[in-house]
Amino acid sequence: MQKILVVDDEKAILDIVSRYLAREGYKVFAAANGKEALTFFQKESLDLIITDIMMPEMDGYDFIEQVLEKDEDTPFIFVSAKDQEKDKIFSLTLGADDFITKPFSPRELTLRVKNILRRVGSKEERAGNAIEEGPFRIDEEKFKASLYDRPLELSIKEFQLLLLFLKNLGKVFPKSELYEKIWHSEYFDDANTLNVHIHSLREKLEKVADERPYPHIQTVWGLGYKMEG
Repeated sequence: MQKILVVDDEKAILDIVSRYLAREGYKVFAAANGKEALTFFQKESLDLIITDIMMPEMDGYDFIEQVLEKDEDTPFIFVSAKDQEKDKIFSLTLGADDFITKPFSPRELTLRVKNILRRVGSKEERAGNAIEEGPFRIDEEKFKASLYDRPLELSIKEFQLLLLFLKNLGKVFPKSELYEKIWHSEYFDDANTLNVHIHSLREKLEKVADERPYPHIQTVWGLGYKMEG
Protein backbone atom coordinates (compact mmCIF):
# COMPACT_ATOMS: atom_id res chain seq x y z
CA MET A 1 0.00 0.00 0.00
CA GLN A 2 1.44 3.37 -1.04
CA LYS A 3 1.86 5.95 1.71
CA ILE A 4 0.98 9.64 1.37
CA LEU A 5 1.59 12.43 3.86
CA VAL A 6 -0.87 15.35 3.74
CA VAL A 7 0.16 18.57 5.49
CA ASP A 8 -2.19 21.52 6.01
CA ASP A 9 -3.14 23.75 8.94
CA GLU A 10 -6.76 23.93 7.72
CA LYS A 11 -8.46 20.97 9.35
CA ALA A 12 -11.34 20.89 6.84
CA ILE A 13 -8.91 20.55 3.91
CA LEU A 14 -6.80 18.02 5.78
CA ASP A 15 -9.85 15.86 6.53
CA ILE A 16 -11.42 15.89 3.06
CA VAL A 17 -8.16 15.26 1.20
CA SER A 18 -7.29 12.43 3.57
CA ARG A 19 -10.72 10.84 3.08
CA TYR A 20 -10.54 11.02 -0.72
CA LEU A 21 -7.07 9.49 -0.82
CA ALA A 22 -7.95 6.78 1.70
CA ARG A 23 -10.95 5.79 -0.46
CA GLU A 24 -8.53 5.26 -3.35
CA GLY A 25 -6.60 2.73 -1.28
CA TYR A 26 -3.70 4.88 -0.08
CA LYS A 27 -2.43 4.85 3.50
CA VAL A 28 -2.68 8.49 4.56
CA PHE A 29 -0.85 10.37 7.31
CA ALA A 30 -2.10 13.84 8.28
CA ALA A 31 -0.09 16.68 9.84
CA ALA A 32 -1.11 20.24 10.75
CA ASN A 33 2.27 21.88 10.19
CA GLY A 34 5.78 21.25 8.89
CA LYS A 35 7.20 20.36 12.27
CA GLU A 36 4.61 17.64 12.82
CA ALA A 37 5.05 16.47 9.22
CA LEU A 38 8.79 16.10 9.69
CA THR A 39 8.14 13.59 12.47
CA PHE A 40 6.05 11.44 10.10
CA PHE A 41 8.70 11.73 7.40
CA GLN A 42 11.41 10.49 9.78
CA LYS A 43 9.31 7.50 10.90
CA GLU A 44 7.59 6.40 7.69
CA SER A 45 8.73 5.41 4.20
CA LEU A 46 6.58 7.82 2.18
CA ASP A 47 5.70 7.58 -1.50
CA LEU A 48 4.37 11.15 -1.86
CA ILE A 49 3.96 14.35 0.16
CA ILE A 50 1.15 16.90 -0.34
CA THR A 51 1.82 20.07 1.61
CA ASP A 52 0.46 23.55 2.12
CA ILE A 53 2.99 26.41 2.14
CA MET A 54 1.85 28.95 4.72
CA MET A 55 1.64 27.16 8.08
CA PRO A 56 2.57 27.90 11.72
CA GLU A 57 5.74 26.60 13.41
CA MET A 58 7.33 25.40 10.15
CA ASP A 59 6.07 26.36 6.71
CA GLY A 60 5.90 24.10 3.67
CA TYR A 61 9.08 25.43 2.06
CA ASP A 62 11.20 24.83 5.17
CA PHE A 63 9.67 21.38 5.61
CA ILE A 64 10.36 20.34 2.02
CA GLU A 65 13.91 21.66 2.15
CA GLN A 66 14.58 19.40 5.15
CA VAL A 67 12.94 16.48 3.35
CA LEU A 68 15.13 16.97 0.29
CA GLU A 69 18.28 17.13 2.41
CA LYS A 70 17.52 13.57 3.54
CA ASP A 71 15.90 12.14 0.40
CA GLU A 72 16.10 14.18 -2.78
CA ASP A 73 13.94 11.66 -4.67
CA THR A 74 10.77 12.12 -2.59
CA PRO A 75 7.97 13.42 -4.88
CA PHE A 76 5.84 16.27 -3.50
CA ILE A 77 2.95 18.54 -4.39
CA PHE A 78 2.43 22.07 -3.10
CA VAL A 79 -1.18 23.08 -2.38
CA SER A 80 -1.54 26.76 -1.56
CA ALA A 81 -3.66 29.91 -1.64
CA LYS A 82 -0.55 31.68 -2.96
CA ASP A 83 -1.44 32.10 -6.62
CA GLN A 84 1.17 34.49 -7.99
CA GLU A 85 3.40 33.26 -10.78
CA LYS A 86 6.56 33.84 -8.70
CA ASP A 87 5.23 31.44 -6.03
CA LYS A 88 4.57 28.71 -8.58
CA ILE A 89 7.95 29.21 -10.23
CA PHE A 90 9.79 29.08 -6.90
CA SER A 91 7.88 25.92 -5.90
CA LEU A 92 8.66 24.17 -9.16
CA THR A 93 12.28 25.29 -8.89
CA LEU A 94 12.47 23.49 -5.55
CA GLY A 95 11.48 20.34 -7.42
CA ALA A 96 7.73 20.16 -6.84
CA ASP A 97 5.96 17.63 -9.06
CA ASP A 98 2.87 19.83 -9.12
CA PHE A 99 1.45 23.09 -7.74
CA ILE A 100 -2.27 23.31 -7.01
CA THR A 101 -3.98 26.58 -6.08
CA LYS A 102 -6.70 26.74 -3.42
CA PRO A 103 -9.61 26.32 -3.66
CA PHE A 104 -9.32 23.06 -5.56
CA SER A 105 -11.30 19.95 -6.35
CA PRO A 106 -10.36 16.92 -4.18
CA ARG A 107 -11.18 14.72 -7.16
CA GLU A 108 -8.75 16.63 -9.37
CA LEU A 109 -6.07 16.40 -6.68
CA THR A 110 -6.63 12.64 -6.43
CA LEU A 111 -6.20 12.25 -10.20
CA ARG A 112 -2.99 14.28 -10.13
CA VAL A 113 -1.71 12.08 -7.30
CA LYS A 114 -2.46 8.95 -9.32
CA ASN A 115 -0.65 10.36 -12.35
CA ILE A 116 2.45 11.27 -10.35
CA LEU A 117 2.66 7.92 -8.59
CA ARG A 118 2.11 6.11 -11.88
CA ARG A 119 5.01 8.05 -13.34
CA VAL A 120 7.51 7.86 -10.47
CA GLY A 121 6.39 4.54 -8.97
CA SER A 122 6.36 3.60 -5.30
CA LYS A 123 9.35 4.22 -3.05
CA GLU A 124 10.14 0.49 -3.22
CA GLU A 125 10.16 0.62 -7.02
CA ARG A 126 12.32 3.75 -7.01
CA ALA A 127 14.77 1.98 -4.72
CA GLY A 128 15.62 -0.41 -7.56
CA ASN A 129 18.67 -2.42 -6.50
CA ALA A 130 18.81 -0.78 -3.10
CA ILE A 131 18.75 -2.96 0.00
CA GLU A 132 16.49 -1.95 2.87
CA GLU A 133 17.08 -3.55 6.26
CA GLY A 134 15.27 -1.92 9.16
CA PRO A 135 16.21 1.79 9.20
CA PHE A 136 19.11 1.19 6.78
CA ARG A 137 19.02 1.73 3.02
CA ILE A 138 21.97 0.72 0.85
CA ASP A 139 22.39 1.40 -2.86
CA GLU A 140 25.19 -0.85 -4.08
CA GLU A 141 25.40 0.67 -7.55
CA LYS A 142 25.74 4.27 -6.33
CA PHE A 143 27.75 3.43 -3.17
CA LYS A 144 25.21 5.33 -1.07
CA ALA A 145 23.99 4.41 2.39
CA SER A 146 21.49 6.01 4.74
CA LEU A 147 20.17 5.42 8.24
CA TYR A 148 16.68 6.74 9.07
CA ASP A 149 16.83 8.49 5.66
CA ARG A 150 19.90 10.45 6.76
CA PRO A 151 22.97 9.94 4.54
CA LEU A 152 25.97 8.08 5.92
CA GLU A 153 29.32 9.51 4.87
CA LEU A 154 31.34 6.30 4.61
CA SER A 155 34.67 5.32 3.11
CA ILE A 156 34.63 2.52 0.53
CA LYS A 157 35.79 -0.06 3.08
CA GLU A 158 33.25 1.11 5.68
CA PHE A 159 30.52 0.87 3.05
CA GLN A 160 31.60 -2.66 2.12
CA LEU A 161 31.70 -3.72 5.77
CA LEU A 162 28.22 -2.32 6.44
CA LEU A 163 26.83 -3.99 3.32
CA LEU A 164 28.33 -7.35 4.30
CA PHE A 165 26.96 -7.14 7.85
CA LEU A 166 23.46 -6.11 6.71
CA LYS A 167 23.31 -8.99 4.21
CA ASN A 168 24.26 -11.40 6.99
CA LEU A 169 22.56 -10.12 10.15
CA GLY A 170 23.42 -12.25 13.17
CA LYS A 171 26.30 -14.05 11.47
CA VAL A 172 29.65 -13.95 13.26
CA PHE A 173 32.52 -13.04 10.95
CA PRO A 174 36.01 -14.01 12.10
CA LYS A 175 38.50 -11.20 11.57
CA SER A 176 40.40 -13.32 9.07
CA GLU A 177 37.25 -13.73 6.94
CA LEU A 178 36.55 -9.99 6.97
CA TYR A 179 40.09 -9.32 5.77
CA GLU A 180 39.67 -11.81 2.96
CA LYS A 181 36.27 -10.46 1.84
CA ILE A 182 36.95 -6.73 2.19
CA TRP A 183 40.70 -6.31 1.82
CA HIS A 184 41.43 -9.48 -0.14
CA SER A 185 44.50 -10.05 2.00
CA GLU A 186 45.70 -12.06 4.99
CA TYR A 187 44.62 -10.95 8.45
CA PHE A 188 48.17 -10.66 9.78
CA ASP A 189 49.24 -8.25 7.03
CA ASP A 190 47.85 -5.39 9.12
CA ALA A 191 45.88 -6.58 12.13
CA ASN A 192 44.92 -3.05 13.25
CA THR A 193 43.28 -1.86 10.01
CA LEU A 194 40.03 -3.75 10.62
CA ASN A 195 39.71 -2.47 14.19
CA VAL A 196 40.14 1.13 13.04
CA HIS A 197 37.47 0.79 10.34
CA ILE A 198 35.00 -0.93 12.70
CA HIS A 199 35.51 1.79 15.31
CA SER A 200 34.95 4.55 12.74
CA LEU A 201 31.86 2.84 11.31
CA ARG A 202 30.35 2.42 14.77
CA GLU A 203 30.86 6.10 15.57
CA LYS A 204 29.24 7.23 12.31
CA LEU A 205 26.20 4.97 12.78
CA GLU A 206 25.73 6.12 16.36
CA LYS A 207 25.94 9.79 15.41
CA VAL A 208 23.41 9.54 12.56
CA ALA A 209 21.00 7.30 14.50
CA ASP A 210 20.84 9.98 17.23
CA GLU A 211 19.70 7.55 19.97
CA ARG A 212 17.16 5.79 17.72
CA PRO A 213 17.37 1.97 17.63
CA TYR A 214 19.31 0.19 14.88
CA PRO A 215 21.30 -3.05 14.43
CA HIS A 216 24.67 -2.61 16.14
CA ILE A 217 28.07 -4.05 15.22
CA GLN A 218 28.97 -6.25 18.17
CA THR A 219 32.31 -7.68 19.17
CA VAL A 220 32.28 -11.45 19.72
CA TRP A 221 35.32 -11.93 21.90
CA GLY A 222 37.79 -14.46 20.61
CA LEU A 223 35.96 -14.74 17.27
CA GLY A 224 35.27 -11.49 15.44
CA TYR A 225 32.23 -9.27 14.75
CA LYS A 226 28.54 -9.51 13.96
CA MET A 227 25.66 -7.08 13.39
CA GLU A 228 22.53 -7.64 15.40
CA GLY A 229 19.75 -5.76 17.12
